[in-house]
Amino acid sequence: MTQQPNNQNLQDQNGSPSQNGEGTIQYFAAQEKVYPKAVAGRFRFYKWTAMIVCLAIYYLSPFIRWDRPGDTPDQAILIDLPSRRAYFFMIEIWPQEVYYITGILIFAAITLFFVTSLLGRVWCGYFCFQTVWTDLYMKVERLVQGDRNARMKLDKASWSFEWIWKKALTHFFWLLIGVFTAGAFVFYFNDAPTLIQDILNLQVSSTVLAFVFGLTLSTYIMAGFAREQVCTYMCPYARFQSAMFDRETLIIGYDEKRGEPRGKKRGADNRNHLGDCVDCSLCVQVCPMGIDIRDGLQIQCIACGLCVDACDSVMEKVGAPKGLVRYDTEHNLELRAQGHDPELHLLRPRTVYYTILLSLVGLLMLGSLLFRPVMEIHAIHDRAPLFTRLSDGSIRNGYEIKILNKTHDEKSFALRVEGVAGARLAVKAADGSTIDNLKVEPDSVGHFRIFMSVDKKSAVAVKGSAEITFHAVDNVTKDSDEVESVFITRAGHDL
Repeated sequence: MTQQPNNQNLQDQNGSPSQNGEGTIQYFAAQEKVYPKAVAGRFRFYKWTAMIVCLAIYYLSPFIRWDRPGDTPDQAILIDLPSRRAYFFMIEIWPQEVYYITGILIFAAITLFFVTSLLGRVWCGYFCFQTVWTDLYMKVERLVQGDRNARMKLDKASWSFEWIWKKALTHFFWLLIGVFTAGAFVFYFNDAPTLIQDILNLQVSSTVLAFVFGLTLSTYIMAGFAREQVCTYMCPYARFQSAMFDRETLIIGYDEKRGEPRGKKRGADNRNHLGDCVDCSLCVQVCPMGIDIRDGLQIQCIACGLCVDACDSVMEKVGAPKGLVRYDTEHNLELRAQGHDPELHLLRPRTVYYTILLSLVGLLMLGSLLFRPVMEIHAIHDRAPLFTRLSDGSIRNGYEIKILNKTHDEKSFALRVEGVAGARLAVKAADGSTIDNLKVEPDSVGHFRIFMSVDKKSAVAVKGSAEITFHAVDNVTKDSDEVESVFITRAGHDL
């Protein structure tokens, strides 16, 4: 893979930095703005379809309703920060279950690696957030300012009424899209209909306004100005994608044997010795990254396929077969150059490894969700004091017991302890809870102050400390969970 960055060192023929007319040394050229030309074709249609689907999912998902108990918003997809919950339809993730988020990220990463090894950078070309919103911004720019040549002419023109209203209208729509984008993102953390009502009544909080402002600004800058520079310089995926490529990975390729030597086919003499490439540079003009695919695979290429559409349209006009620029593998390009038929190898060591990893992670996540416990118990031993000697010589330890009730019904639990003979449990609660009836509200955490006492004889047998196990049992369903802790009887050598 070769890298063709836009900023090239300006050097003279001896390799030294060049000088401009005023004698100032220039080490780097200014970043040249890319003006992608509009193109029609099947891959452009695929990109429009992907953009519409992705935007529809992003903007409409917060408004999907899902019945939830209590005061929880009836929203299918919601990250409820005040309640410390994340909801995805029927799945409810608690803070203690952050490993689900980790599993989702691992699964998504392996999926990306697997798809890249097969189809190249299709994620970048069709589904990446930067690509989707940049396409949307470019569409607005074309509708207001015109296609490639018109935009280039407008940027070079001096200020005029036409220049002002076209630029102002473009940036107005860009900012409007940024506001809607930021607002939709905030909806995932709030009840969408309620927040819309608050916004209309001018009762929105300063926190929401700050997030909307920041996300609007970032969308406006990234999709309106940074564009291809995000893909080339900011995105780490562009840097390590080559580690997932092999000779069987689908890439955008130029058939050099068929296309070279390139040139305008004017006159019978030129037609005989020139290749199919007419050197129209249309493949470069439509590229959102501003690269020339005829120079080979480059780090900036996002595999969007627009150059394929452009080249196919030219081939159709000149009466040549389509596919001079096409999706293909490096191995097949070499086979065709040697006169052999192309081959397709989906089962390769790389894809097999990714398939196995995907299956393992997917099954692990599915099993974890299917057998997800509806209750959990946690215990924290008191630090000060570690133990208390009572007047009758018995030893008492204090604990903070937390019982998580992940169901939508009130639950009652019985608490038991194992590990020390003759242990007695007592609960300090204002609501009338007892050791055999610890009440926990629906979808909440019950906090209980528990004291464990052991008589003097049993405490002497402990010899300093002993491992114990608390058991919490649902009085109705008999679901149970346990947690290990410690019972301490002395700090020194003597009781």
